[in-house]
Amino acid sequence: MDWGILERDHELARLAAAAREAADGAGSVALVFGEAGIGKSSLVKALPEVMPPEARVLLGECDDLATRRPLGPFRDLVGSVGPELAQALTEGGDRHRVYDALRIELSGAPHPAILVVEDVHWADEASLDALRFLVRRVERLPAVLVLTYRDDELGREHPLRHLLGQVSRAERVHRLPLPRLSPEAVRRLSAASRLDPAEVYEVTSGNPFFVAEVVAAGGTGGVPPTVVDAVLARLRGLDDGTRDALEQLAVVPSAVERPLVNALLTEGVAELAAAERRGLLVVTPERAGFRHELIRRAIADSLPAARRIELNRDVLAALVALPGSDASRIVHHAAEAGDQEAIARYGPDAARDASRAGAHREAAAHLRLVLRQRERHTPLELAGLLERYAVESYTIADSGAAVRAEREAVALRRSLGDARALGADLRWLSRIHWWAGDAEEAREAAREAIAVLEEAGDDRLLALALSNTSQLHMLSDRHAQAIAVGERAIALARRAGDLEILAHALNNVGSARWRTGDPRGRAQVEESLKVALGAGEVEHACRAYANIIWTLLENLDFAEADRFLAPAMELADRAEHLGFLSYLNVEMALRQLAAGAWDDAEKYAEAGAHDFVPARCPALTVLARVRVRRGRSGGDELLAQAWEIAVRSSELQRTGPVAAALAEAAWLRGDHLAVAEAAGPVFAEAHRLSAMPHRAELGYWLTKSGHPVEADGSEHPYALQTAGRWREAAQIWAAAGCPYEQAAALAESPDPEDKLTALAALDALGAEPLARLVRGELRALGMRRIPRGPLAVTRENPAGLTERQLQVVRLLAEGLTNPEIAGKLVVSVRTVDNHVSAVLDKLGVRSRRQAAARAVELGMLPAAGS
Repeated sequence: MDWGILERDHELARLAAAAREAADGAGSVALVFGEAGIGKSSLVKALPEVMPPEARVLLGECDDLATRRPLGPFRDLVGSVGPELAQALTEGGDRHRVYDALRIELSGAPHPAILVVEDVHWADEASLDALRFLVRRVERLPAVLVLTYRDDELGREHPLRHLLGQVSRAERVHRLPLPRLSPEAVRRLSAASRLDPAEVYEVTSGNPFFVAEVVAAGGTGGVPPTVVDAVLARLRGLDDGTRDALEQLAVVPSAVERPLVNALLTEGVAELAAAERRGLLVVTPERAGFRHELIRRAIADSLPAARRIELNRDVLAALVALPGSDASRIVHHAAEAGDQEAIARYGPDAARDASRAGAHREAAAHLRLVLRQRERHTPLELAGLLERYAVESYTIADSGAAVRAEREAVALRRSLGDARALGADLRWLSRIHWWAGDAEEAREAAREAIAVLEEAGDDRLLALALSNTSQLHMLSDRHAQAIAVGERAIALARRAGDLEILAHALNNVGSARWRTGDPRGRAQVEESLKVALGAGEVEHACRAYANIIWTLLENLDFAEADRFLAPAMELADRAEHLGFLSYLNVEMALRQLAAGAWDDAEKYAEAGAHDFVPARCPALTVLARVRVRRGRSGGDELLAQAWEIAVRSSELQRTGPVAAALAEAAWLRGDHLAVAEAAGPVFAEAHRLSAMPHRAELGYWLTKSGHPVEADGSEHPYALQTAGRWREAAQIWAAAGCPYEQAAALAESPDPEDKLTALAALDALGAEPLARLVRGELRALGMRRIPRGPLAVTRENPAGLTERQLQVVRLLAEGLTNPEIAGKLVVSVRTVDNHVSAVLDKLGVRSRRQAAARAVELGMLPAAGS
C-alpha cells in the first residue's frame, strides 16, 4: 500500500527527523495514536524504509491477554538484542537489572536505536514501569522510543494515563495522531475494484484497515456491512484444515512462537501457507502471527463459545507440556477454557512471577482468578492467598479490594489460632485502612495488633506494630503519644538489630518531635534517613525524605526543602517506588504553588491526583487553589472531593489545608459567612492540637471574616497578618519566596502605593480575583488612575506564553541573567535558556530588552512608573 496515498508521509518524516536527532544524542519519545485500524502498525512497518542506514529498529508488542505477560513487549526483543538484555529478560525476577540492560542496549552501537512498543494500551504494569524508566532517561540516550496506542480506549483511570502524563513532561515529545483517510485517498484505494468509493468511505469512515479489508473482500451488490464480514470473506475458499489452523491461532492473543505452532498444528507452519498467501498471516522462522490484530479478533469473535473453549483447552495443554511456558499465559488460557483446576495450580506461581517483575496489577489479577475457587484450598492456604492478594491490591491502590481481602485473612487467622500470623495481619490491616483513608479503622486494627503480639512474644513483630501505631499518632498530630509508643518500638528494634523497623520508628518519633519544636526531632528523622539508606531500605528512605520535606514546607523553609527534593525524587525514580514518587510530586506541587509557578504546580499535582488517597487529597487542593486564584472554574468541585477524603482521614494535615482553601475561595467570592463556616471547626481542632501552621492560617481567615481570634505570639506570617502586622508578614513572605502571599499581605496596607505594588504583582501572576478586590479597594480610597490590568485573553495566555515563561519575562525585565533566573526559579540554566528562547520567539523579538518592552505593550507587565 503506497504511503503517499495513505497520507502518512508527514508522520514518517517526523520520525526520521527524530532518529537523526537521536543519532546526535538528543533522544525523544514519539506517540503514535488513533483508533483501531487507523494505520499505527503499518506506519511502524514502514519505519525501516525512512530511517538512517545505521539505525536499529527494535519491535515489541503488547498482547490482549486477560492476565498479561510481565514485560511481554520487551521479551519479544530476545533474539534481536545483546546477550545482557536477553539474559535479564529470560531469567526475570530482577526488574532493575532489566532496566539497566535496556538502557545499555539503547546506548550501544550502532545507533540510533528506535524502540517501538506497539499497543501500549494493553501493556502490563511491569512494562509500563520499564517505559517510565526509559521515558525519564530517553533525552540522554541516542534513541527514539515509539509508543503506539488506541487513544479511544483510554478511560480516565486507564494505567497508561500515568505514563502519558510523564511523557508530557519530557523535553522532546513528538505527537503523531493518525487521522482517517480522506475521501480522495479512499477513492484512489478503491480505484482497482468495482466498488463505489463513496459507499466505501461511508461504510468505513476512512479507517485504513476497514477500507483495505472491504476492498480486498470485494462484494456483489454492495459493500459488506461490517469488517467482520470483510475478514470472514477473506477466508472463503480456504480448505477446512487451513481454516481450523487459523481458528486455533486466533485464540492466542499474541504472535505464536514456533514451538507452540508445532505443538498446536499437526503439520506445523506448512498448514499456514495458504493463509499467508492471502495476506492474513505473517510467518517467520521464529513465530507466526496475524497481519493485523483486528483479523485475529474478527476470527476469534466469530467462533461459537463451545469451539472457542475447545481451542483454548488445546493451547492450555500445549503450554503445560512445553518447558519454560509463561505461567501467565497458562492462566489466561485456563480461564478462557474454564479449567479451574489449572487456574488454582498455576495462578499462585503466575502471581509470584508477576510480583517479582513489578507487575502488581497482573499479580492481583491472577490471585483474583485463584480466589474465585476458594473451596479448592485449605483454610491455611486460603489465608496466605488472601494476604498476598491484599498486599498486591494495596500496592496498586485498589484499597477496597485490599481491605476486603485482609479482613477475610484476619478472620481466617482468628479461626486458625496462630497469634503471630494474626498480629502480623492486623498490622497490615491497619496500614491498608490508612491507605484507604479510613483513619479510625486503622487505629482500631493497630490497637488489636499490639494486644495480640504482646501475648505472642515476638519482639520483632511487636516492634513493627508499635511503630505503625506511632506513625498513626504522628499523622494525627498526637505527638506525645507518637513519641511514647515510638520510643518503645525503637528500643525493641535496636535490641533485635532490625534496621528496617528502626528506620521506620525513628521517622515517626523524629517527625513528632520536630513538629512540636523539639530540636532533637529533625536529627532523628535524618538519622532514620541515614539508617534506611545504609540498609538499602528504599521505601523507608523515601518516607523519611517525604516527612522531612513536608515539615520544611509547613515551616516555609522552601530553600531547605529544595535541597532534599532533588535526591528524594531521584531515589524514588531510580527505585521505581511510584507511590512515593507520586507523593513527592505533590510536595513539589506545593513548593511550586508557594513560588507562584502555578503551571508547574498543576503539572506536579496532576501526577499525584490519582490512586494514592493520602496524595490525592493535597493534590486536589493544589489544583483547586490554582484555579481559585486564577479565577477559573472547577475549583469548588475539586475542593469538595478533597474535603470528602480529608474528613475520612480525620487528620489535621488533610483537613487543615482544605479548610483554608475553602475559606480563601469563599473570601474571594465575597461570602464571609462561608469563610467562617469553612475555617471555624478546623481552627478549633488546630488550636486544641497546638498545630501552629494550620492554626495561624485558619485564624487569619476567621479574623478577615469578622470572627477575630486571640493572638498567640506566633511569628508565622499569617499570625502577623491576623495581628495587623501586614508589613512584617509581607517581608517574611518575600524572604520565603511566596509572591502571591506577599502581594496579599501588602494589599492589607492602608497606603494606596502599597496596594498598587500588590496589584502589579497580582496582575503578573494572573491572580484576577484578588486583583479585582484590590482594584475595588483602590477605588474606594478615591484613586482615579488605577492600572487596568491585562485583558482577558492576555490574562489567560498572553502571546501563548506559559506561566513559567511569564515568570521568566518578569525576571528578564528586572535585568537578571540566565544563571540568576535559574537560581530564582530553582531550575537548571539550560532550562532557562530554552525558556528565554521560547519567549523571544513567541513575542516576536530578538533581544531581552525588546521582550520586556513587548510584554509591557501586551499588558503582561506594568508600565514603568504606573
